[in-house]
Amino acid sequence: MSTLAITYVGGPTALLEVAGLRLLTDPTFDQPGKRYHFGWGAMSRKLQAAALGPDDLGEIDAVLLSHDHHDDNLDPAGRAMLPSVGRVITTPAGARRLGSLGAEGLAPWSTTVLQTPDGGELRVTATPCRHGPPLSKPIVGEVIGFVLEWEGQRDGPFWITGDTVYFSGVAEVGRRFDLGSALVHLGGVRFPVTGSARYTMNAAEAIRVAREFELSTLVPIHYEGWKHFRQGRADIEGAFKEAGIDDRVRWLEAGKPQAIEV
Repeated sequence: MSTLAITYVGGPTALLEVAGLRLLTDPTFDQPGKRYHFGWGAMSRKLQAAALGPDDLGEIDAVLLSHDHHDDNLDPAGRAMLPSVGRVITTPAGARRLGSLGAEGLAPWSTTVLQTPDGGELRVTATPCRHGPPLSKPIVGEVIGFVLEWEGQRDGPFWITGDTVYFSGVAEVGRRFDLGSALVHLGGVRFPVTGSARYTMNAAEAIRVAREFELSTLVPIHYEGWKHFRQGRADIEGAFKEAGIDDRVRWLEAGKPQAIEV
């Protein structure tokens, strides 16, 4: 098996080190306390600082940006670092909005390649997300996840879910790829203005993914640090234990690299 090192930064932000490449997911580095507006009356406040800042991370080969238009996935401090990274891979709409940065837009199921230092390739395939209830896309916009494949994987491709609920597109990821491990965005996001509508997976959906996809390792992120995250670690951990999948779960300590075998 090959080894993937993950450093949890906070919220949806994590540094992935694999095959000689350093990849950063959804950069968020603002200080806590500010209120952010997400459109249609939805708003939230950041509650927790990032464990590391952009200057602590060193050189970044690529940013995997699930979407650019929500500040809890790309905040002003995260946006400010984008010109310094090697590549930015995001949605087609996001690439257009980011303009002069030369971001690369991937529609679901399309693939791009990152060259590894040893001359190999790391394939990045965009996966579909539905960032809310049915028919919410015109409001919430385009969002993608990512499947990563590289030489030496023994446990199957690695999946970053992005901000999504469980829907047919997520099920299709499991049919197309024999996944081994996944970085799962949780939190059960809800806003008072939209009532019971949920915008990211909760523990029950993560359990479903772990079972249906037969994941060997599930790595939770995106469950703390913001007011609109409604299901925190204690509740998620309890649900995982009750479901009997807690032995597959790897919780990350913020700011410290943790290796998983993939």
